[in-house]
Amino acid sequence: MLMGLLDYGAGNLTSVRKAFDAAGAQLTLVNASQLPDCAGIVVPGVGHFAATRAIGSAVREAVTRRVEAGVPLLGICLGMQWLFAGSAESPDLAGLGIFEGRCERMTVDRPLKVPHVGWNRLRIDRSTPLLEGVESDSQVYFTHSFAAPVTGDCVASTTHGKAFAAAVERGQVCGVQFHPEKSGEVGLAIIRNFIRMTRG
Repeated sequence: MLMGLLDYGAGNLTSVRKAFDAAGAQLTLVNASQLPDCAGIVVPGVGHFAATRAIGSAVREAVTRRVEAGVPLLGICLGMQWLFAGSAESPDLAGLGIFEGRCERMTVDRPLKVPHVGWNRLRIDRSTPLLEGVESDSQVYFTHSFAAPVTGDCVASTTHGKAFAAAVERGQVCGVQFHPEKSGEVGLAIIRNFIRMTRG
């Protein structure tokens, strides 16, 4: 079973791969031609939304076909934002558009700061395959300046100034704004849940 990891120059690939190894699955860097063989796809990412421009049309089309075929997909941080329509950080650049809405820059009052960096609580809105066994108020690690809106696809939210989507899920497509690979046992539990999704 091939678990594909997209490398488009914006991912913390080493730490993501180590976390999946610890959770019992090996991630393999894949390109468009290898995506049809993937039983699961992980889209990592750190930094500016403009980095997603490097995800070319062939990869976008291959990812879309795999999602339509029912293959589980997990977007992490910037990878989650790419699953939305787009971001105000690069307004001319379209996301994949699986989830409705656009990511906006976070607004906070003092003493809070942007970027939002560090540990914060998850408010679990409903139990889902990705969040199975994760308790509300669990702490996870964030580092970001833009955030996705709370919509019907939001399954967990976090507040930093105002509430934003910390985890989204629709069918087999999932995204987390935080970094599960840096979130200790809670993050590993979420990764294990995603691995189980890929194995049916």
